[in-house]
Amino acid sequence: MTVTEIWLTPEAAAPMRRVPDARLLAGVGLEGDRYALGGGTWARYPDLEKQLTLIDRDDVAVVAAEVGVDLSPGDTRRNLVTTGVDLPSLVGRWFAVGDALLFGMKRCPPCTHLERLTGTRLVKAMALRGGINAAVFVGAEIAEGAAVRPVSEEGAASRGAPTGADRPVPRIVGA
Repeated sequence: MTVTEIWLTPEAAAPMRRVPDARLLAGVGLEGDRYALGGGTWARYPDLEKQLTLIDRDDVAVVAAEVGVDLSPGDTRRNLVTTGVDLPSLVGRWFAVGDALLFGMKRCPPCTHLERLTGTRLVKAMALRGGINAAVFVGAEIAEGAAVRPVSEEGAASRGAPTGADRPVPRIVGA
């Protein structure tokens, strides 16, 4: 259960750039990425839903085969590419990427904006394979190869995560 790739871009619709390491900023997202800088196509979405996106490497391969195109994980415009992680199961849960503490906010289905940028019809194939959106509660340096692991409510609370009525509320999107 690891991060295999890290992607970011400073501007909406600009090409994504792969980096070997980066910093996750609490309450902001991936340092240097469009959403952390206040831009991005979906910048008007609630803050907790746009900080970070994750997608499974194997799901990208399945989508590429299904659609019949050469699709790289970076083409999906998600920030972190993982392997061995059941990402949908992290929605509504605390989890760590390296030493950073995150909360799974919602599934991240693709949009027609992604189709415009790639020139490929991806919405249907990625509907349940688009990864998730997460909020960063404790920032840290991360690198390719960082472990991704669930964190208990107690473990998250011990790291300063909000609990009770202040706990984040996920948005359930799709099945």
